[in-house]
Amino acid sequence: MKSEQEFYEKRLVQDAVIRNLEIIGEASNNVAKYFPQFVKEHNEVPFVYAYEIRNALAHGYFKVDLNIVWQTILNDLPTLADSVQELIDQLNE
Repeated sequence: MKSEQEFYEKRLVQDAVIRNLEIIGEASNNVAKYFPQFVKEHNEVPFVYAYEIRNALAHGYFKVDLNIVWQTILNDLPTLADSVQELIDQLNE
């Protein structure tokens, strides 16, 4: 995705982003479910928030607010990616 305009104009891009946010949220929930101690030890990663976003998207159906999705792309995904990368780096040490 090259721009905000492309995001708002292309339904396929919107659907792909929303689907990937759902996958991130579901994966976060699985980590929390199967490794709760890990989640407690790494509260810098928003596992619960990611799952809440997933639920809002998965159950919003025709009520998905694309402005919120766009703001999530801009504000939350970079932070999440950084946090996850730091965890990966720590685990690989």
